[in-house]
Amino acid sequence: MDILLKDTMDAVVKSRFPKMNYEDRLRIEELLVRKTYKKGDILLKEGDISSNIVFVGKGMLRQFYYKNKRDVTEHFSYEGCILICIESLFKEEPSHLIVEAIEDTICYYLPYDLFMSLSKKSWGVNLFYRKIIEYSLITSQIKADSWRFETAQKRYEILLEEHPEVIKRAALSQIASYLLMTPETLSRVRAAL
Repeated sequence: MDILLKDTMDAVVKSRFPKMNYEDRLRIEELLVRKTYKKGDILLKEGDISSNIVFVGKGMLRQFYYKNKRDVTEHFSYEGCILICIESLFKEEPSHLIVEAIEDTICYYLPYDLFMSLSKKSWGVNLFYRKIIEYSLITSQIKADSWRFETAQKRYEILLEEHPEVIKRAALSQIASYLLMTPETLSRVRAAL
């Protein structure tokens, strides 16, 4: 038995749809494909088409893109998180995002086409899917609002409070790009705290 799979499903279900019944959970688990990556491995290249929802079992991933020859971190995912390249997945078009393992990582891939077929057969699975998408949209809106309305220091404080794992485990340059600031500004913000 894959204990990490059980722990990952526990975390993902608890965070998105704690009322999911055991049978629906088992149906989803049967679809999951375990993949292992080394630090620095690229899971999805720019131009690839995303066809999976990814549950992170162990390690940390980041989604990023290039703008003006600099990489900009869009999202971090670690144990119990879900990673989705939404635009590529939904439109079945090449991704602008790159997904990189920033630690040795074990993921569980949920093939989107099989998940959609299952969601048509099970109302509980359909609700789980909806909760995943709702959470992703809300998270994106909160992040966009933070970029627009919060100071650099406040953005760092929010990240520190809500995702201390990112502060502990990601490179400072990646954290700075995620918070839309230079590494020098991040250093000043950290020093002020």
